[in-house]
Amino acid sequence: MSASRFHQAVELVLQHEGGFVDHPRDPGGATKFGITRQTLSRARGRPVSVEDVRELTRAEAVAVYRRLYWDVLRADELPPGIDLAVFDLAVNSGPVRAVRMMQTILGDPADGIIGPVTLEAARHADSSDTIRHLTRARLGFLGRLAAWPVFGRGWRRRVLAVEQGTLRLASPPPHSRSI
Repeated sequence: MSASRFHQAVELVLQHEGGFVDHPRDPGGATKFGITRQTLSRARGRPVSVEDVRELTRAEAVAVYRRLYWDVLRADELPPGIDLAVFDLAVNSGPVRAVRMMQTILGDPADGIIGPVTLEAARHADSSDTIRHLTRARLGFLGRLAAWPVFGRGWRRRVLAVEQGTLRLASPPPHSRSI
């Protein structure tokens, strides 16, 4: 996969992840571009403040998404559509949970690590079916969270929008015929 698919994926994520937010009912706490204080601390290798999150640049957020999400997921090696579906899921629920959900759907041991067995299973799976199953698993997981009554409507809208976008990537374009 080329870098352009990462940029397409991160742009889609950033459409759903806004600027600085510190909602009292959000267990993630202060976030900007979807990057939490905890994630930013991990990326920088030191504790960060709420103000550090507030001052996070878009460029640094993209770099964090590349290093701590996309690369960890080995998304460059996943089929089109599945890469974005797992990436967006990882942004919301963590890379390990995203990988475990995908592995369960693929019938692989759910260890949370993408290795050769998982990559091979993903390459041989029906991408559209995998994406649909990921969407259902993701909505099921989110629906069980205590914050669902507050954020569920937006989460559902996002997950379904991501599903539609990823299904377009997974489906080959229709063949055009000359008349």
